[in-house]
Amino acid sequence: MKERPNNVEYYLGIASAVARKSPCVRRKYGAVIVVDDAVVSTGYNGPARGSTNCEEGCVKDILNEPHGTGYEFCPAVHAEENTITNAARHGSSVKNGTLYISGYDVKSGEKVEAVPCKRCRRILINAGIKKVVIDTPNGPKEFDVEKWVEEDKRSYEELCKRLKEELFKV
Repeated sequence: MKERPNNVEYYLGIASAVARKSPCVRRKYGAVIVVDDAVVSTGYNGPARGSTNCEEGCVKDILNEPHGTGYEFCPAVHAEENTITNAARHGSSVKNGTLYISGYDVKSGEKVEAVPCKRCRRILINAGIKKVVIDTPNGPKEFDVEKWVEEDKRSYEELCKRLKEELFKV
């Protein structure tokens, strides 16, 4: 008899099930937000409600864009964004919550590392999410969202410094 899953396994399992709802033809992601050990929202990657469906043709595939690039060609809203948005639509607070995210490659069926992009990281920061747990082929990986705040600050400061040096030959 299989033992009960721990909370991380349980919530990543739910995120994995949610990912199967995604209409994306390349990679499917599902996310779950948990506050005080209760699921308050779920979401998967896919186009905005009523918009062009990914199954009708993928511009990123046509252009042979690698994964993690070409967001400007993709009509999809990321799983993290949809999870936050779904919570807002139903009046659920995600503050101090944990986001669990799982994803897989459609062609291979293999699990992929579901690391949030910079845009999603900023949305998670502003929503008040405290921790993110991602599914990876090698097991779960946790991120402290506060560290992303520091990384974002540092990255922006370094960019400004480089630009000033290049523009003003400092």
